[in-house]
Amino acid sequence: MHSGSIRDKALLLRRQKLGYGKIAKLLGVAKSTVALWLSGNQESEKIKKYLIDKNLKDTRKRIAKFNKVNAQRWQGLRNDSVKLAQKEFVSLWNNPLFASGISIYWGEGDSKEANPLRIANVDPRMIAVYCKFLQNIMKIPKDRIKLWLLLYPDLDDESCKEYWQKVSGLGRVNFVKSQYINGRHKTKRLQRGVCNVVVNSRYEKLKMLTWIDLFSKKITI
Repeated sequence: MHSGSIRDKALLLRRQKLGYGKIAKLLGVAKSTVALWLSGNQESEKIKKYLIDKNLKDTRKRIAKFNKVNAQRWQGLRNDSVKLAQKEFVSLWNNPLFASGISIYWGEGDSKEANPLRIANVDPRMIAVYCKFLQNIMKIPKDRIKLWLLLYPDLDDESCKEYWQKVSGLGRVNFVKSQYINGRHKTKRLQRGVCNVVVNSRYEKLKMLTWIDLFSKKITI
C-alpha cells in the first residue's frame, strides 16, 4: 500500500503538467496506479485536457514540418528529373526504341504526374516493345517492373501469366495478383486478358512526360 505522501507527490508532479507515464517513472510506481490516484481530480482532468491539446498542436507542427521538407525534397528531385530528361533527349530522340516507347505511353498511359507509370493493352507486340523500352532506355531494373492482368472469369490465371511472361521477357515474380472482370459477360472476350505494365515512380513518370513534350515539339516543327 502506498502512503498519502506519495500520492501528494503525484498531484504535485501533475501540477507541473506531467503525464501519467512520467509521474509513474519518477515515483517508481505503475502508470495505472497514478491514473487511479488522480482519477476524478478536477485539477488533474484540466491538465489532461491541456496535455491532449498540446500534443495535438505538436503533432500538427511536426506533420507540417515533415510535409514542407518532403515538398522541398520532391521539388529538388523534380528539377533533377526534368534536367536529366532534357539532357538525355538530345541523344535518344532518333532511337527507334525510344520513339516507340514514348509513343506507346503517349497513346496508352495517362498524363497525371502523381499516378504510376502504367500502360494497359492486349497487343503482345506493344507489351514486348514497351518492356524493352523500360529496361533499355529508362534503365529500370526488372524487379521494379510489375505486371497485372485483367481477366474474364473463365480465363485461367496461370496460363495467361505464362503467356504474358514470355511476351514481356520478365519473370513470374514480376506479376501481382490478377483482377477479374465482374460484368454481364462471364465468358472470355479477350483470349489472354489485358496486360498492365506498371512502374511506381513519380521521378520516372516525370521523365516520361518531359520526353513526350519534347518529342511532340520536335516532330511538329
